[in-house]
Amino acid sequence: MRKLLSLMLVLVLTGSLFIGCAKKEEPVVETPVTETPVTEEPATEEPAVDGEYADGIYFATEDVFAEGSGWKGALTLEVVDGKITSVDWNAAHISAGKDKKTSSIDGDYGMVAYGKAQSEWHEQAALAESYLIENQTLAGINYTDAEGKTDTIAGVSVSVDDFEVLVNKALTTGPVGTGIYKDGTFYAEEADFNDSGWKDTVSFTVINGNIVAANWNGISKDGDKDKKTASIDGDYGMVAYGKASSEWHEQAIEVENFLLSTQEVDAIVADAVAGVSIGVDGFMGLAKEALELR
Repeated sequence: MRKLLSLMLVLVLTGSLFIGCAKKEEPVVETPVTETPVTEEPATEEPAVDGEYADGIYFATEDVFAEGSGWKGALTLEVVDGKITSVDWNAAHISAGKDKKTSSIDGDYGMVAYGKAQSEWHEQAALAESYLIENQTLAGINYTDAEGKTDTIAGVSVSVDDFEVLVNKALTTGPVGTGIYKDGTFYAEEADFNDSGWKDTVSFTVINGNIVAANWNGISKDGDKDKKTASIDGDYGMVAYGKASSEWHEQAIEVENFLLSTQEVDAIVADAVAGVSIGVDGFMGLAKEALELR
């Protein structure tokens, strides 16, 4: 009987020891599961990028000339090592005269004299450009009215919402480089009046090597109205008297827009511009005479 009790006691102690050892070994199995996220966490070991944007020259223009002022905004910026390093906020006029910065510098725009502004347009544009270079973005600018004015950029009272639109448009498009033409304002006119008493003229505004404004017009031998004005006023009468599909100024504008779109003078050939029945050889010749390649 004693032997039986001793045997049973040994079995109970052995079982308890086995169970106890088994419970102590359970955490060893769970330990790798809790440590896995910690060992695989660091994912930011890739080399940091110097800047956000691709290197190159960016360029954008507004789609149309403003009805009231006649200006169309243009923006050129350069990115080096991923960062915006230079900005040129400018505009071209529908008449294809001086660009807006040049007009402001020369005193023709006269925002201080005529608009009672605190500083000239080109000076305020420079402050906006500097702000973009310093901050690398225009996001978060506080607009104070529906006209796009802001109190974020000190010394700037002009509207800057169109500036932001141009910046975003340029950066979204990506680097495009520089156009083939020399920057500036260019003009040419025919040497003689034709049999109808008109002499054709052309004017161009080039920014970042791109033709941003083109104006095909004419001078009357009588010296009254220019050709576009005469056509707009109904004096030229190409539809009424010449049975044309549209008036001269309308067709001239189509040719101008075609050149702005293609940037190629030689592309303006007969039947190339839809809706244009007037001869374009004179315009092409004057354009080649006026424009200068880089």
